Amino acid sequence: MAPDTTWRDRPRDAFGQLAAIRDGEGPTVLLLHGVGLRAEAWAAQIDALAPRHTVIAPDMAGHGHSAGFSQSPALADYADRVAEALDTPAHLVGHSMGALIALDLAARYPHLARSVTAVNAVYQRPPDAARAIRARAAAMSDDAPPDPSAPLDRWFGAVPSAARDACERWLRAAPATGYNQAYTLFAHHDAGDVPLHAIKAPVMCVTGSDDPNSTPDMSRALASATGGTAHVIDGAAHMLPMTHADTLTPLLTRHFTGA
Repeated sequence: MAPDTTWRDRPRDAFGQLAAIRDGEGPTVLLLHGVGLRAEAWAAQIDALAPRHTVIAPDMAGHGHSAGFSQSPALADYADRVAEALDTPAHLVGHSMGALIALDLAARYPHLARSVTAVNAVYQRPPDAARAIRARAAAMSDDAPPDPSAPLDRWFGAVPSAARDACERWLRAAPATGYNQAYTLFAHHDAGDVPLHAIKAPVMCVTGSDDPNSTPDMSRALASATGGTAHVIDGAAHMLPMTHADTLTPLLTRHFTGA
């Protein structure tokens, strides 16, 4: 189990209109988290990559310390917030909805992408899965984010852990408007809505064998659509950056080296 201090709150710097954790020096790595989380979800990768990279992990717009949108955003709005702050090509790494943002960023701003890694990405949801997530989105309250028990069980099972506790804390503290905007967008879009043919950088797709909503078949199909590679981590579910950092992070460094 990772120690509690791994998921401690970390200081932020301004990153355009976003707030971001920054650490290290070297080629830039941009880490984009998923719905309801915070930049600290990448804590293990930040610590591992910072000795040889400039690591930037922003809070998604409307999450953590980052300002949100006054009106319902499109996927491009999230990517544009990142693009306006990124002044050098970077290795783009996104988890879940962050993977959609990374892919969209690479497609529309190819000069900013040295490589792309889509972790636990959703691609071409089957109809039953699409109906289920859209029903959850439609049932959300405007006053508070939903009870996190169900997603936590999908992500971690029933086993207590510091990572699960951290995610529960972040999900319960997430600004309702920012969470609802992001979740609603995520419910109605996936990587199939990105102009994947426009991505020029090398793409790597990684997911867990036990992820029911970002399945191995999705990652393999997304890798095929982008001319990339796919990796499936056995026994892992949806929170690879937190639960399987010892496997994921070496995959990242090898992908960066080959880009």
